[in-house]
Amino acid sequence: MRLSPRFAPLLVVLALPLIPAYGGDASHTTKTALHARVPVVRPFGSECRIRVEGSYVTAYCHNPYPEIDRVALHIECDRWWDIDSDGTRVAVGPTQTVRLAGRCWKEVRSAWVTHRR
Repeated sequence: MRLSPRFAPLLVVLALPLIPAYGGDASHTTKTALHARVPVVRPFGSECRIRVEGSYVTAYCHNPYPEIDRVALHIECDRWWDIDSDGTRVAVGPTQTVRLAGRCWKEVRSAWVTHRR
């Protein structure tokens, strides 16, 4: 019996479920399959708003995440003789808001907040 060429693709499609590589033997594919270990990225870090008014700096930090964030306010003064300051770390728990404050004797050049787990 001779097979018509137009039936050859149909024969291949019908034979696929019988081949183990295409899911015929489910236990074979689950035993040998390697799963990639994807690191879980947890969101972290308080949202901080910094306000500079003259020589005073105020920062409000709110932590919307479940992990504690330790924040510190850093102030760089504009004058060379004015002492820059690095504030102590303050723990901001989940759903908490903290106020950080500092100042220079004269003008403030820059201010920023650092975060630590």
